[in-house]
Amino acid sequence: MREFSATGYRSLRKIVCPVSDLEVFVGGNGVGKTNLYRALELVRAAATNTLGLELAQEGMEAAFWAGPRRSGSPRIELEVSLSDPQARGAGRGVYRYHVAIGFPPKEASPAFITEPQIKEEWLSYDGGGRQVRLVDRRGPSVMARDEAGRPVEIDIDLLSSETVLGRLEDPGRFSMLDMVRRTLLEWRFYHDLRTDAGSPLRRPCPAVATPTLASDGANLAAVFATLAHIRQDTHDLDAVIAAAFPGARLVVPSPERTATFGMVFSEFPKRVFEPEELSDGTLRFLGLAGALLAYRLPPFIALNEPEASLHPDLMAPLARLVTQAAERSQIWLVTHSQPLADAIAATGAGKVRTVTKQDGATWIEGLSLIGQFAGED
Repeated sequence: MREFSATGYRSLRKIVCPVSDLEVFVGGNGVGKTNLYRALELVRAAATNTLGLELAQEGMEAAFWAGPRRSGSPRIELEVSLSDPQARGAGRGVYRYHVAIGFPPKEASPAFITEPQIKEEWLSYDGGGRQVRLVDRRGPSVMARDEAGRPVEIDIDLLSSETVLGRLEDPGRFSMLDMVRRTLLEWRFYHDLRTDAGSPLRRPCPAVATPTLASDGANLAAVFATLAHIRQDTHDLDAVIAAAFPGARLVVPSPERTATFGMVFSEFPKRVFEPEELSDGTLRFLGLAGALLAYRLPPFIALNEPEASLHPDLMAPLARLVTQAAERSQIWLVTHSQPLADAIAATGAGKVRTVTKQDGATWIEGLSLIGQFAGED
């Protein structure tokens, strides 16, 4: 991802933000850091065709910008630009996806009165010359360019709450749209790594080679088993656990029908502590290690307050985890913890941004209205 913008969503009145390989957003309670994270999550929901549902679950009135706005019906607008993975060089191509959501019109409409309605949606491509619309949707009308570059009207059974991105699955005719959808589907958002007694992190899971941690961490044991017994390389994992818990080590038995793991601590060298016995902080750190050191990382990882339940002494090992992962994936991290932000900044990796509020709207220090940070290209 190269750039992200959101307009009219909760505390995001209008913000355009360039994105580096590692972005860390730090700020106090109530400044809107989670809204930045959530707005990106909604972009992925467009690819899963659940954008309307997720906004309905939030409540559209609550999701709209609450401050003063110009006359007319309120809208939420989300946009991302993505580098073309098949292009090379400084002038590599850029895909830009945009979606706008509002209420249905008051006149007769095939939609419920308060449900989210996709007002417009488009996908463009700029290969270094001019920007070309690949898909353009205005209400029920959808135009898309086929493989020959010809604009064609698409006859598609599309509800007003559905996205073209999530609904038009025809990779043979619309390969660029399909590539953008698949890219967004690979994104992972980690904010719900529960550590309560019923947490998925505490349970064994089926023994299947697993390259990437699920969003809820339910396959953590399989992620560890894949590193230990398929890849046969736990060097980075062992090192970060040793830094976080001196004298401790992770135990990953060879799986049979299920995969599991445990921890051995220096105080009890002959005792393996099973996941259900581990403290919340220890288990959460192991979940984050699984997310950030897995065999295959997704192209984009978002973390929301990963420091929750962690002891302050774990901020430096967590920073090490994050910066290591940023060598293999693009990372977007939202945190309350200034020590974590400082630990990441001390490595010289990525950008640490301070999130504030201006007249009730979320803002990022140093960001211009046109989406550039002072002193950065």
